[in-house]
Amino acid sequence: MKKGDKFQTDFIVDDEIYNGFIDLFKDKNPLHTDAAFAEAKGFKGPVMHGNILNGFLSFFIGECLPEKNVLIHSQEIKYLHPVYKNEKLRLVAEVENVSESVKVAELKFFFENHTNLKIAKGKINIGIDL
Repeated sequence: MKKGDKFQTDFIVDDEIYNGFIDLFKDKNPLHTDAAFAEAKGFKGPVMHGNILNGFLSFFIGECLPEKNVLIHSQEIKYLHPVYKNEKLRLVAEVENVSESVKVAELKFFFENHTNLKIAKGKINIGIDL
């Protein structure tokens, strides 16, 4: 990996991911599970858990980068818009800096939906060539 390298991959927040998150983490907050509640709060329906995007990031770092010998050191994510079930998302990441001396790469990323609306953005630092 080198500065300026770009990567992207697509995800869909389908029933398997949504239900799996609830089954694993027991987060049944009505904003995520009750359509009437979410709509009363001004949303189009139940809002997907923000940490589903963190799971997508983990998959991306571990499985989609050309370098497989990596470890996430830190990550920052800012949620900009809600995500709804069955929404198609694209994760776009760019290597912003690589420090060979400490073997760390910094990537900036964003998630966008099918209308190119940025859903979330952030930075992630990974150890490389461990």
